[in-house]
Amino acid sequence: MLTPTNITNLVAEAFLYGLPIVMNYGIMYQFAVDTNSAQYKAPFNHMARSNATLTYRDTAVVTPNADTPYSVLWMDLRAEPLVLSVPDIDHSRYYAVQLVDLNTYNYGYIGSRTTGNGAGKYLVAGPRWRDVVPPGINGSFYSATFFSLALYRTQLFNSSDIDNVIAVENGYTFQTLSAYLGQPPENTHPLPPFMPFSGSFNVSYFFDLLDFALKYMPRPEWQRYELDMRARLVDIGARPGKLFFWTGCAANFWTYVLHGYTLGAMTLGHFLSSSGASVNGWKSGIAGGDAEHYSGNWLQRAGLAQAGIYGNDAVEAIYLSTREENETGNSINCAAHNYTLTFTDVGLPPVKAFWSLTIYDGVTQLLIQNPIDRYLINSPMLPSLQRNGDMSVTIYIQHPSPIAGLVSNWLPAPDGTVYMVLRLYWPSPNATTWKPPPVLKTA
Repeated sequence: MLTPTNITNLVAEAFLYGLPIVMNYGIMYQFAVDTNSAQYKAPFNHMARSNATLTYRDTAVVTPNADTPYSVLWMDLRAEPLVLSVPDIDHSRYYAVQLVDLNTYNYGYIGSRTTGNGAGKYLVAGPRWRDVVPPGINGSFYSATFFSLALYRTQLFNSSDIDNVIAVENGYTFQTLSAYLGQPPENTHPLPPFMPFSGSFNVSYFFDLLDFALKYMPRPEWQRYELDMRARLVDIGARPGKLFFWTGCAANFWTYVLHGYTLGAMTLGHFLSSSGASVNGWKSGIAGGDAEHYSGNWLQRAGLAQAGIYGNDAVEAIYLSTREENETGNSINCAAHNYTLTFTDVGLPPVKAFWSLTIYDGVTQLLIQNPIDRYLINSPMLPSLQRNGDMSVTIYIQHPSPIAGLVSNWLPAPDGTVYMVLRLYWPSPNATTWKPPPVLKTA
């Protein structure tokens, strides 16, 4: 018999467990299911190749990366595996194919850091596939869920480089395993009647979405923490493939559920505001990873999803973020002040690929419309930036344009609060001890 306290705590934990799954389902629904969505990319097992980086018009994913044009492949792995092919890519260009299941676990990478820039073919299989990997495959990956995402990032050096990036993206191809083997296709499965997704939801709808998604997420029997969580979900009426069960519950059960849902959201908010070491006002981001990386830490997984879903493993990218003035702890507010960030010539972020400083609206964490369509300053832009007398580089973070000679170093800010993310792609070994410079108020 569950006590009121048991129900409240269990619903709070279930909220933290389910939030990344519900968020991921919502993105999948907008990208691959709802053809009327402004964020629609392509149906399952069709690749959407971008010919540009993300802009303020892209709102499905918070804190988006605007450095690397994305190719997106939502995979339906129910019938058979897919074979993903990548072309030979110039070794100076960073690329990565991040494989993410419905849990938001990163279960593998293809790319510069892991497999190199040479051409290759890689098998991606679903949770029930156990056959032998055929010859000619350079590597294999296994998703714990039937629907899964392959997220391709291809480095763009500058605006004149876009045709080269498009050529690389056109070399990203895939086929079913049967097609690769020259055999008749496996029996296909019609798509299910997906539950419509709305960006705003109440408690009941949240758990209905979670239950629907869990239907395509078999329980991995070797993950004890996952099995335990699934069992506890049943105690509050959450069951894969079913609507959230309310009938027969005591009238005050709903009150305890609401309390738990609120407690979960408050716990997440506190975690996001207090987690991560702070250096010069910059907080270290939450690293993504596979199931073992989280080991049942649902709060950490929810924190990453809320801060920026599809975050990379720490060995692939390090994320540092700030929204506060280092001196005062107040919010960085470009409606009231101008700010600078200065890198010394020997103090640039240590990376094997590239680094990038991106600015977002402080409330929505989305990219901001601005007069020069610039959302970031990154290492490939260094040759075009103005240097100080000591060869340091100052970035001007402000709403109004600086004087003409400094526009190259201007990071246009919203007329309000600011959130910034410093990304280090393929970080060098000393990146974990590197100290970013503070953001300084100048006026």
